[in-house]
Amino acid sequence: MTHVLEALKLRDVVLRHRIAMPAMCQYSARDGMPSDWHLVHYGTRAVGGFALINLEATAVAPEGRITPYDLGLWHDGQVAPLARIAQLIRAQGAVAGVQLAHAGRKGGIAAGWEAQRSLTADEGGWTTCAPSALAYGEGYASPTALMADEIAAIVGQFVAAARRACAAGFQTVEIHAAHGYLLHQFLSPLANQRNDAYGGSFENRTRLVREVVAAVRAEWPERLPLLVRISATDWVDGGWCVEESVELCRILKTLGVDLIDVSSGGLIPTATMPVGPGFQTGFAERIRREAGIPTATVGLITTPAQADHIVRTGQADLVMIGREALRNPYWPMQAVQALGGIGEWPRQYLRAAPLGTVSRQLIQEKA
Repeated sequence: MTHVLEALKLRDVVLRHRIAMPAMCQYSARDGMPSDWHLVHYGTRAVGGFALINLEATAVAPEGRITPYDLGLWHDGQVAPLARIAQLIRAQGAVAGVQLAHAGRKGGIAAGWEAQRSLTADEGGWTTCAPSALAYGEGYASPTALMADEIAAIVGQFVAAARRACAAGFQTVEIHAAHGYLLHQFLSPLANQRNDAYGGSFENRTRLVREVVAAVRAEWPERLPLLVRISATDWVDGGWCVEESVELCRILKTLGVDLIDVSSGGLIPTATMPVGPGFQTGFAERIRREAGIPTATVGLITTPAQADHIVRTGQADLVMIGREALRNPYWPMQAVQALGGIGEWPRQYLRAAPLGTVSRQLIQEKA
């Protein structure tokens, strides 16, 4: 029986256990460049024992940012500072991942802790784009509908960003097709009202995601895993649904995707979500079972026992710890201890480790 402390192999990359940190925006970059905050934030979680650390939504174009303070990989000058973060993560025994994203109509807004609205040009905002000229909600500007040549250019932006991610030393890339951002906007008929090859039918609405995945997979090294994050449902009648998610994930598997990071919602601001502990694990389990592809799950997973139960019962292959990672960067280290695992404490911190940890960890290292 698989458990959360068991290693997970994805192509040539091995995660030492199945506790990962999902992409969570920090809104602390300038012109897409990381700051000291990013180095400390991600480095601390790597020290804390996460097996995979997924850097926040990293824009493939300046207009693809959610806010003016997002990370980016749209030019070569952004590679070196991100490489420093990836190197620090790897040095702690964690796998360094990055999420590539385009915000579409949800771009050009204020930082996450401020009132959510579109910024004016004087405030640093920009004109956004989307499959159709439909605003996200109140306070958001209407986007421009993308032309066919502009859609093709966005595919190329994802590919170029993946190339830079490889140069920076990241070991996984996750394509962000969730939470109401551009790729999700194409998937959902609530945001996509096109009547060309990118709108209408399931095949057409999924075309951009399939094109991005196929193009990135061709660029991304064969030995390294490719992840895709999806919202399994819009939580609104007539929107993107779990049945469509299952079918899409079957296709993504054939295109070389190695794991689906399953979340939900984000497309419609008024959607009602039944939020509670592990409220999204059922989606991950269904996609895993029906599409035959490994999944990750996220959403109010707060205890080691809960995380272990998710893996042991086959609901997901990987557990993403979000808010708890912000509250406690050493959550995985303590979870391993609570579940009866051995150590994983940095030597510099062993003097603070629980009794027995030091001797067990040193024995393990000598072996």
